[in-house]
Amino acid sequence: MALIINGASRDDLETLHTIEQQCFTGEAWSKRQIAMFLQARDSVTLAARENDEILGFVIGLVNQYDGMKIGHIVTIDVSPKHRRRGIGKTLLSSIEQEFKNAGVKVSYLEVREDNIAALRLYRRAGYSEFERLENYYSRGGHGLRLEKNLLL
Repeated sequence: MALIINGASRDDLETLHTIEQQCFTGEAWSKRQIAMFLQARDSVTLAARENDEILGFVIGLVNQYDGMKIGHIVTIDVSPKHRRRGIGKTLLSSIEQEFKNAGVKVSYLEVREDNIAALRLYRRAGYSEFERLENYYSRGGHGLRLEKNLLL
């Protein structure tokens, strides 16, 4: 069956939290934090589903900065057993489209600098580094902030 991308809801919370724990272990968002994202007015949460199973999800926020709408991708998660199928790429392009529909001009995200697979995905999608984040992650892990102009 085909992959379907649609909105996630509070009913999906347990599954989203489980996938988040599988993907990020010690740095995972808590169930409470995910629930807050699901309910936030400025949040966009999309799930990738196949045969009614959630394979991954993405959470983004739409914020105003100096009169311009900015999209912040908070997390992209794909269940380990469903990786390497293009689901992360599909989720990324889907949230970018949602951002564009909301009038967002620039999208940004943070990633561990040693997360080679994620960096490859983001760079191929047109994201570029604009800030190094010293000790941003647990255990002294450095991060990178990447951005993409959605108007191009």
